[in-house]
Amino acid sequence: MIDELRARIDVIDEQLVALLNTRAACAIEIGRLKRALGLPIYQPDRETAVVRRVREVTAHLGGPLTEDAMGRLFERIIDEARRLEGAGGFEPRSEARPGSRADDAD
Repeated sequence: MIDELRARIDVIDEQLVALLNTRAACAIEIGRLKRALGLPIYQPDRETAVVRRVREVTAHLGGPLTEDAMGRLFERIIDEARRLEGAGGFEPRSEARPGSRADDAD
């Protein structure tokens, strides 16, 4: 039973990685457009609106993750997106950290 649940988590993790990379690619393009238009990368009103919307969606859909938990997750996602926007592109892939294992994170 544990192995089956972990296998499901592995599939979901792959989906999350794909979706987050798609989101990141959008953020990179937004960063390029912001630079071209002379707009600041950091736009706190937009970031607040995104977190608020995520919290509202979480409240509507329910689930084991609370609105606060989802808000914290998206704050981190937004932090990384902002960093990519400012950097203007992709980062090189890094090797796995010593001691990190996928089955430690379920």
